[in-house]
Amino acid sequence: MSTRNARFQQWEALLGNRAKRQRAGEFVVQGVRPVTLALDNGWPLHAVVYAGDRALSQWAEDTLKRVDRAVQRVKMDSALLHELGGKDESTPELLVIAEIPPDDLDRLAPQEDFLGLVFDRPTTPGNIGSLLRSADAFGASGLIVCGHAADVYDPKSVRASTGSLFAVPAVRVPAPRTVQDWVAGLHARGTAPRILGTDEHGSRDITEVDLTGPVLLVIGNETSGMSAAWRELCDETVRIPIGGAASSLNAANAGTVSLYEAARQRGFARVRNRNR
Repeated sequence: MSTRNARFQQWEALLGNRAKRQRAGEFVVQGVRPVTLALDNGWPLHAVVYAGDRALSQWAEDTLKRVDRAVQRVKMDSALLHELGGKDESTPELLVIAEIPPDDLDRLAPQEDFLGLVFDRPTTPGNIGSLLRSADAFGASGLIVCGHAADVYDPKSVRASTGSLFAVPAVRVPAPRTVQDWVAGLHARGTAPRILGTDEHGSRDITEVDLTGPVLLVIGNETSGMSAAWRELCDETVRIPIGGAASSLNAANAGTVSLYEAARQRGFARVRNRNR
């Protein structure tokens, strides 16, 4: 591909237009580690796009060999690849167009050791990706992005996750009620989690709360915290003890601290074994 034809324009639109990503059911994956983890986790791909006017690295050659033969392969001029790469200072040699999976909460596969996260109306895609990275590191079962929010499949979110998007299920839901109905259905299976909200005015420090059973942690919006609907649904709100001049933590950082405490209580060896 050497011209900005209709296919190129469609892929270019995926970078900045959420509605077009959703209609097409696909998104762009940039970067060595995200592409590698997409393949490692068997993520469905629609196309692999690579530089056709220069020599490829061993990683790119190996990646082309790993991609299923049924996946479309497209050679592209480096100038066009640069536009899809998302970085002004460099041009990728290879990227992939990946499938957006269904937003099905059962993808989180709730079990007795379930540890899930809700991110309530996040406005920054980078925070979504960062929280996915922490969820992956500390053995969480998945992330729920709730309400009117930034998109999980925004390139900034995908890059910030450093590939963890492909290892940890991320599900988008329109409202807390969707999660409430799902949790109600889990009661019959005996795997319904306690819902714990994080808030600076929580009733107890998070270190005082038992996080070893099935738990769903709610992280509020970066500016306004949890919505009234989520406060109503929470079994308890907990606080992260902090000091200094800071009045609160960044939302992704608060989620990371909460996940760390859950992993500490559950045993880090267990988390490491689960992530292998």
